[in-house]
Amino acid sequence: MSKKIAIGGDHAGFAYKQDLIKILEGKGYEVKDFGPFTDESVDYPDFVHPLCQAVVSGEYLQGVIICGSGNGVAITANKHQEIRAAICWNGDLAALARQHNDANLIAIPARFVSFELTEKMVDVFLNTPFEGGRHARRVNKIPC
Repeated sequence: MSKKIAIGGDHAGFAYKQDLIKILEGKGYEVKDFGPFTDESVDYPDFVHPLCQAVVSGEYLQGVIICGSGNGVAITANKHQEIRAAICWNGDLAALARQHNDANLIAIPARFVSFELTEKMVDVFLNTPFEGGRHARRVNKIPC
């Protein structure tokens, strides 16, 4: 799996994003920050769409998107045919998103999970392989 990670979201996820970037870079990941770059109110699609385009292009294989509920960024991301963004609020969901759904983005609900849990979920997500097999058949049926 690539060590290049895309990250972005909205103002509610700004602080978590900034802290995650430092941690991921400390683990050897090359992190591209798609914004926002302050905690002032923004429109998350302005940051999530370019992030998704970079993942779809293959420049990044995985990414982290963060907003208050995780819903807005995930809904936006999942408009892209080759994106599978999964909202996660515990480590088991992060693992299953990768194992069973080959999710390429983890969506974090920053207002509902601690930063410590966020760090754990992102680590699990980035280090869990897709199981393939029967799950690949299902994943291949997702695009419209």
